[in-house]
Amino acid sequence: MNPITTSLKLAATALLLSLGLHAQAQTSSIVVASTTSTEQSGLFAHILPMFKQASGIDVKVVALGTGQAIDMARRGDADVLFVHDTAKENVFVADGFADKRYNVMYNDFVVVGPKSDPAGARGNDIGNGLQRIAAEGAPFISRGDKSGTHAAELRYWKLLGDTASKGAGYKECGCGMGPALNMASASNAYALTDRATWLNFKNRGDLSVLLEGDKRLFNQYGIMLVSAAKHPHVKTALGQQFVNWVLSPAGQSAIASYAIGGEQLFFPNAQ
Repeated sequence: MNPITTSLKLAATALLLSLGLHAQAQTSSIVVASTTSTEQSGLFAHILPMFKQASGIDVKVVALGTGQAIDMARRGDADVLFVHDTAKENVFVADGFADKRYNVMYNDFVVVGPKSDPAGARGNDIGNGLQRIAAEGAPFISRGDKSGTHAAELRYWKLLGDTASKGAGYKECGCGMGPALNMASASNAYALTDRATWLNFKNRGDLSVLLEGDKRLFNQYGIMLVSAAKHPHVKTALGQQFVNWVLSPAGQSAIASYAIGGEQLFFPNAQ
């Protein structure tokens, strides 16, 4: 056989093998649309290596505000949705974009602000705390990004009445939790944050937790497999493996084991 022909055949075989391996590698990965809190708290960096070791599946996390993450999943740009706005998650399921929603874990929201607490917001009543901040016209940084945290914040302001003012110092940044906390730190402002992101946040400046312990600050996270009936291209089998693992004793244990400074960040409650 002509040596040139032989070389071409070998090269073609090597290319096909390479393409096949590349395609195989691609199929062993999924996209998870999630919240900035699960990413910025460090949770995914903690649990995903355990899932990869157990399954061989790579997970690419796209961290957005919950509203944006849900929109991403509605477009079929993610295989799994992992967020924290139960009302919107239930609508996602009702609209046929997932067959079922599962509880995964919870933590809580807290209000942080200057240690001197000029508005007198300190305590365990979110309504009373926000009312004092508004009355004082104290600076308050809102995410303003349709995230789960932003949705929760708006619910808390609504406790004051539909027409109540948020105060002269209220500002929306249209940003994630980390940038919002950076703005609050730089301007000595109040802000609502999930506790996990706060515990992992380093640039605290003069801020500290002032308001916590109100049962209304409960923060539930849910997970859903994006429906193949809506988007046939989603990686249903691989996505289901991730959902199953997160809800399994191994996944729940991995979540429970994540702590900063000895303080647990998330509390698993899969049923």
